[in-house]
Amino acid sequence: MKIAIMQPYFMPYIGYFQLINSVDQFVIYDNIQFTKKGWINRNRILANGKETYISLPLKKDSDFLDVKDRVLAGTWQKERKKMLNIIAVSYKKAPFFNEVFPILEKIINFDDHNLFNFLLNSLREVLGFLKISTPVVVSSSLKTNNELKSQDKVIDICEQLAAKVYLNSIGGVELYNRLQFKQCNIELEFLKTSSFQYSQFKNEFLPWLSIIDVLMFNPVEEIKNFLDTGYEFI
Repeated sequence: MKIAIMQPYFMPYIGYFQLINSVDQFVIYDNIQFTKKGWINRNRILANGKETYISLPLKKDSDFLDVKDRVLAGTWQKERKKMLNIIAVSYKKAPFFNEVFPILEKIINFDDHNLFNFLLNSLREVLGFLKISTPVVVSSSLKTNNELKSQDKVIDICEQLAAKVYLNSIGGVELYNRLQFKQCNIELEFLKTSSFQYSQFKNEFLPWLSIIDVLMFNPVEEIKNFLDTGYEFI
C-alpha cells in the first residue's frame, strides 16, 4: 500500500495530481489549521499573457481554525460570477475551452460555502475529468492523534492505513527523515515533477500554473500520459 497526504488546495498545479495518480490511497487533510498566503484558497491562471491570482474569499474568522471550519464569505455568490468571467475571457480562445469550462462552472457554482467541502468537491470533479480513480480519504475520518505534528502525524496515518510506502512531493525533502520512517517499516519516497511545457497561445511559457491552465491547452490523453510518466522518484 502506497499513500500520499496533502492539504487541500484550490485547483492545484499538475504535480498535485501526479501525486494522487501515483498512490493507492490519497489522504486529504481537513483537520489542519488554515494558513494564510498559501494555496488553500487561491491559485494562478494565465490572463493577458501574465500570471493572475484567482482567490476564494473567506469569511473573517479566527486564524486558528482548521480548514474544515472555515467558510466562504457572503460575497462569494457575487464574486464567483466575476471569477468565471475572468476565466472565460482569459481562455475563451484556448483549444479545449469548450470541454473544460462547463466543468469549471460546475465547480465554482457548487452550492456549499464550507471551504473544505468546496475544495474536496473541486478535486473530485477534476479527478473524474482526468479519469484518476485513486480513493480519497478525508483525514478526520481516521482515528488520528491530533496531538501529533508533522512527521509523527504522517507516520501515524501511514500505520492506520497499513501503508508500506509514503510518497510526498519533492518540497518535503527537508521535512521528513527516511531513517525514522524506516524504523516504522515505512519506505519514504519523494516525487519530483519533470518540466512540462505546452503552447499558451503565443506567449512565453509560464510554468506551474493551476491545473485550469493545463486543462485548457492540452487534451486529456496527453495530460494522462504526463501524469503517468512525467516525474521521477527520489
